Amino acid sequence: MASPITAPAPVVDAPSPTRLPYNGLLALAAIVFVGVVTEIMPAGLLPQMSADLGVTEAQIGWLVAAYAVTTAVTAIPLTALTRAVPRKRLLLALVVGFALVSGVTAIAGDYTTILVARTIGGMLAGLLWAIAAGYAMRMVEPEHSGRALSIAMVGTPLAFAFGLPIATTLGAALGWRSAFAVLAGLALVLAAWAALALPGFPGEKAGSRPRLGTVLRLPGLVAVLATTAAFVLAHNVAYTYIAPLTVPSGLDGHLDIVLLVFGVFAVAGVLVSGALVDRHLRAMVLIAAVALGAAMIAIGCLAAQPIAVYAAVALWGIAYGGAPTLLQSAPARIAGSAADVAQSMVVATWNGSIAAGAFIGGIVLEAAGVAALPWVALVLVAVAALIASTSRAAFAPLRH
Repeated sequence: MASPITAPAPVVDAPSPTRLPYNGLLALAAIVFVGVVTEIMPAGLLPQMSADLGVTEAQIGWLVAAYAVTTAVTAIPLTALTRAVPRKRLLLALVVGFALVSGVTAIAGDYTTILVARTIGGMLAGLLWAIAAGYAMRMVEPEHSGRALSIAMVGTPLAFAFGLPIATTLGAALGWRSAFAVLAGLALVLAAWAALALPGFPGEKAGSRPRLGTVLRLPGLVAVLATTAAFVLAHNVAYTYIAPLTVPSGLDGHLDIVLLVFGVFAVAGVLVSGALVDRHLRAMVLIAAVALGAAMIAIGCLAAQPIAVYAAVALWGIAYGGAPTLLQSAPARIAGSAADVAQSMVVATWNGSIAAGAFIGGIVLEAAGVAALPWVALVLVAVAALIASTSRAAFAPLRH
């Protein structure tokens, strides 16, 4: 039997030949936005949650860590288990699941219940990140797949730039439980929107499902995963400790503005990558790596200059903002109809690198001081650029 994953990119089941299906793509972007805010919101409500639940602030921080680690660990097996489920039904179930997780968090009377809910939320997120990219790319013609993906993924930088600050403000005004209740209600509204706006796609038939090992051996996929790991590691080694990185310039007192600059330019990075990814994927990956490396050099050499730090953070935001579009377009092209399986591998790699980056950055911070962080990140992003530039199959141009 012929393998269903030998075609270059047969991920389009119901294309729209005239215009992009913006209603559906924006619904996906909103779902991604809610998924990211659900993950990071405890960080913005940390003092209130700590005081009300009678636990330490570190334990509230673990709620974020548990979510991310669960996402990394469960993305691949849960994607494999749900491959036969129709995609729209699965996506709607995930959104309702996010609503339940936030709802339980809003009413739970103890820390343990919230931790369990957050762990379940991490499982839902792993599935969401695995299927969202393929879903967006199936909605359009192959030559517009990268642009469609960039629209769907814009929810991520928007969540960091605006979602968390809004949620934090809401929590300060109405209480942290109200913030989670609002998030639960928003997720239910999005489920209704998605039900109306998204086309349906079937799951995979039992006889056509390639094994995980078969997908992993596709030419270029390991190189994509390695590039993703090195790039995300480079980002998180520095970004996790962005507060101490801004101390020499005196911007630690304006960290909210620094993060806003990062978020706004990350949105710009999404737009730029979306416009160019379909024709210039490898070049865009290399440009993103060079931009991130230049930002690290600027911070490493000019850490005491506020203007230079702001400029570096803006460049950093552009580089990292476009990364999800670039690094998820590649495996979808390689894997074709097995794109969801390949994306689950990217999800596991991405979230594992987030955790590893924070760990490595902490070791570097303790051993060599904050000044060493940009240079470690520079080495890692250089590795990403080297892999991307030398693997011919990983970031090949789109075939028409």
